[in-house]
Amino acid sequence: MLRLVHTSRHTPEPQRAPWVEASDRELLVGIRDGEEAALNELIGRKTKPLLQLCQRILGDPEEARDVVQVTFFRVWESRRKFDDRWSPNTWIYRIASNLAIDHLRSRKSRERSQEPVRQHLRQVADTRASRDLSRFQQSEVAAIFRDLSAGLSEKQRMVFLLREIEGLSSPEVAEVLDCRESTVRNHLFNARKYLRKELLERYPEYAGSWAALEEAQ
Repeated sequence: MLRLVHTSRHTPEPQRAPWVEASDRELLVGIRDGEEAALNELIGRKTKPLLQLCQRILGDPEEARDVVQVTFFRVWESRRKFDDRWSPNTWIYRIASNLAIDHLRSRKSRERSQEPVRQHLRQVADTRASRDLSRFQQSEVAAIFRDLSAGLSEKQRMVFLLREIEGLSSPEVAEVLDCRESTVRNHLFNARKYLRKELLERYPEYAGSWAALEEAQ
């Protein structure tokens, strides 16, 4: 009598990438353990937000891309230092922010990256000065304050960017910048005070946009 014999040959089920559903914390733990696939997944998730952060700090998309690439290299290089009790975003943002600040310090001319924004603001001022400022798009208001923030100290600028534009909480900003929460609040207060003064002096036609910015926060 013929019997059917079960063999090990069978059609394998398609396998999903093992890290797709992992949390950011699990990815960093995997990276710490040497899993390159976990790093690739993290790169896919975090490239866009890190590019936005670095471009806001540097004002140059090409330089921002370079810094983000180095950020992921540093994540891998320092992977064994990650403690899974830490906030993943805070740890990554700290690396990216420090690299961007270092890059900014080494740049020979900071004015080069600010000039396109200034030109844009002048064009907007010429064509829209007579309009109700409350109708301005948030991106235009943000461009004004990115330009004005060039006069802030590094700490004030970073606190303002992380807190008001990136939307991090004060404790998260304190962790990213390795300072006390009270220091964050102090820098934020001084940054707002400076920006309000500079806006009134340099762009009086945009004075109403300060209220728009505060409403958006």
